[in-house]
Amino acid sequence: MKKRFAQTISLILAVCTLMGCRLPFDDTNLTEGERKYPEFLTIDVFDIQSNTQGLQIGWFAKAVKEKFNMQLNIIAPNKEGNGDATYESMRASGKLGDIIISNAGDGMLRELVREGLILDMSDYISTCDNLMKNIEQIEVTSSYADAEGIWAIPSEISDKPNTRPADYDEPTNAPSIRWDLYRQAGYPEVGTIEDLLPVLLKMQEIAGTSDSGNPVYAFSLFKDWDGGAMQNAGALASLYGYDTLGFVMMNPETGKMQSIADEDSIYFRMLRFLFEANQMGLVDPDSPTQTYEKVAEKFKDGAVLYSFWPWMGTSLYNSEERLSEGKGFASLKIEDASYLTWGNDPNGKQGFSLMIGSSTKDPQRMVDFANWLYSQDGTEKCGSPTGDFRGPEGLTWEMTDDGPKLTEFGVKAFIDMKQDLEVPKEYGGGLWSSGVSWLNFKPVDKQEVDDNGVPYYYTMWDDYKKYTKTKLYSDWATFYKTDLEPIEYFENENMLTIIPGTEWAGYEYPSYIETIEESSRQTIVDYSWRMVFSSSRADFEYLKKTMIETLGRIGYDEVLEKNMEAAQSRYELFKSALEVKE
Repeated sequence: MKKRFAQTISLILAVCTLMGCRLPFDDTNLTEGERKYPEFLTIDVFDIQSNTQGLQIGWFAKAVKEKFNMQLNIIAPNKEGNGDATYESMRASGKLGDIIISNAGDGMLRELVREGLILDMSDYISTCDNLMKNIEQIEVTSSYADAEGIWAIPSEISDKPNTRPADYDEPTNAPSIRWDLYRQAGYPEVGTIEDLLPVLLKMQEIAGTSDSGNPVYAFSLFKDWDGGAMQNAGALASLYGYDTLGFVMMNPETGKMQSIADEDSIYFRMLRFLFEANQMGLVDPDSPTQTYEKVAEKFKDGAVLYSFWPWMGTSLYNSEERLSEGKGFASLKIEDASYLTWGNDPNGKQGFSLMIGSSTKDPQRMVDFANWLYSQDGTEKCGSPTGDFRGPEGLTWEMTDDGPKLTEFGVKAFIDMKQDLEVPKEYGGGLWSSGVSWLNFKPVDKQEVDDNGVPYYYTMWDDYKKYTKTKLYSDWATFYKTDLEPIEYFENENMLTIIPGTEWAGYEYPSYIETIEESSRQTIVDYSWRMVFSSSRADFEYLKKTMIETLGRIGYDEVLEKNMEAAQSRYELFKSALEVKE
């Protein structure tokens, strides 16, 4: 009997060895995550800035699986018809997600903590070395809960001065256009934003069709990011130094404030600009129904000529092949403008913070995951699709005696922008572009460096500049008579308005005000889109008048008063930061 039992065990061992079985007492084939966290989990991530939802796939999914034996199910309000409704429905259910990446200001953190939806991380964070390095910033953000505990972790933490631009090469907001077509149009001077329309019309005529033969438009709009107003119109207002807070447009340097719904507001000026553009045939007719992802596809196809933010056009269109041909996006000087750009924030951005849901099954694993995101490995991987972060070492880049350099794969991913680029199986396989992190989350600021002094932002590397300092950029520099980066050039021209990085708890309104606020938001967004696509100037003015009257009836002025108080409070913080700078 003993002999037969021994033979049976030997046979089982032999078969398992041949088939790669994992015996209960043999963990040599287990991943780091499987050893530490034996139970596989699918976790829900509620993420207000993600542009993709569903189960994360590809190389980032493999990294998360190997580290934590879990997969991410992204819930993206941006992808919903009504993101606020998604949030309220999940909140009412008592579970907003295992991980919540959202705004910790504007009273939201207080509300979530009060309702018991957020985990106090105090009992889990002490062993997390990367989070403990940033404990002061975490405590600042957590204080917005008005309750003892560790509740939220801010994003984009920086060690740079808060009155200096967080962006390295381009302003956060600047008019970015197809420079090759602008050159062919004869470099016409643009005194005001309105002067840009005939220039774009000429560029559109020169462009003809996209790479795939589709129509080309100057502007391709989308609704995904609409908040208190039409976001694309707000982005244009940022070219004149105005930031949006609720329903208030505010210049952070001068303190000048105006209601979005003022008869002569900068917001209405930009709606009129887009209306005129549409009348001239410059606006993509798909705009009212398409998403950011669809617009991104059109940029890649060469079907869009104007980018609301420099990062969008350059990251989606400016491949090495196109740059070598002299094609690509570059920022334009509008003589009367002042481009809004964000300053560094030593305490991080509370408006996009990471929290842990109180009902999560494995709290320590969630906090450990957050800790990994703030590690060198996690930062370079989770940030790569959202701000030109460098991606996994060994795959996209390597350290050499001459400093950091892109690998052959990295060149194909970041320089050539190959859409069909296959990731090696050992990194997870699949396409590079579909496997990037869907979190859209940057733990640290773009200009930060790792423990070895290597920037996470690969566009700061000499190796990257070697690939991209092409005839397009040389032409741009020659035309503007400068050897500076665009952001430095515009600053020297007194064309930057910097929003100092400051802690901002935001505001919390009584429930009846919130109801009026939501009705006002829906009214403004709805009428804004209708105005842009109205049939005539008379129709535009009628819709504008109707919008203002409708807002008056639903109590908009009461919300505006609260918004103005909040905006004034925020400006005092900006003013203090600028006084320290002086």
